[in-house]
Amino acid sequence: MTDSAAAASFRPGMRANALLLAVLLVSACALVYELLAAAIASYVIGDVVGQFSVVIGVYLSAMGLGAHLSKFIGGSLARRFVDIELLLALLGGALAPLLFFAFARLSDARPVLWVAVALVGTLVGLEIPLFLRILEGKVEFRELVARVLAADYLGSLVASLLFPLALVPYLGLVRTSLAAGALNALVALWSTFLLAPSLVRVRTLRLRAVAVLVLVGVAMAAGDRLVVQDDVVAPFARSARESR
Repeated sequence: MTDSAAAASFRPGMRANALLLAVLLVSACALVYELLAAAIASYVIGDVVGQFSVVIGVYLSAMGLGAHLSKFIGGSLARRFVDIELLLALLGGALAPLLFFAFARLSDARPVLWVAVALVGTLVGLEIPLFLRILEGKVEFRELVARVLAADYLGSLVASLLFPLALVPYLGLVRTSLAAGALNALVALWSTFLLAPSLVRVRTLRLRAVAVLVLVGVAMAAGDRLVVQDDVVAPFARSARESR
């Protein structure tokens, strides 16, 4: 069945609310990745205002690039959405360990920071446009845009509150990054059920999502051991543990 046929099967009620919840969750993950990159850069490099400004600028620009590139994506939009969520689960989940490793091993890790932020931002920028296209013509445009964007902004609010109040104090930066990746993988798995009528080889997609979840789960179990402990990052890792 085509994406249009799948979209036609969405009716007001539980499934529509489930789709909006998926938007909220991916939006929350997106902001978590942005805050993680800015927080790590500002601590290791210093210049909090400068690092947050640069990271936010690169991230938002990359999101704009992703939104632009989404128009070139064809075929099964539902499958592309699932694939993007799984890529984000891997790349976003590895963001904090990757940055810690880069800052510990490279004399100037800023290019790694900017490339990682740009890649994650581009993938994030693809999400909402693809979701809107999946439901294009099947929900009144005014209502569709209003509800999707409201869920998107609400997800950002949730993440902005949870990040400093719960995620970093209790999980630390590394596990917060991996937890966001796990949530992206869960959304991918969930989407294989919500968008099942438009997907082929659904079982294969679900197995891939489960494999990513297991991989991220193993990484979460390793936790701070993924961080290279040296004079650059050890004080930060220690202070993060002490704040929990």
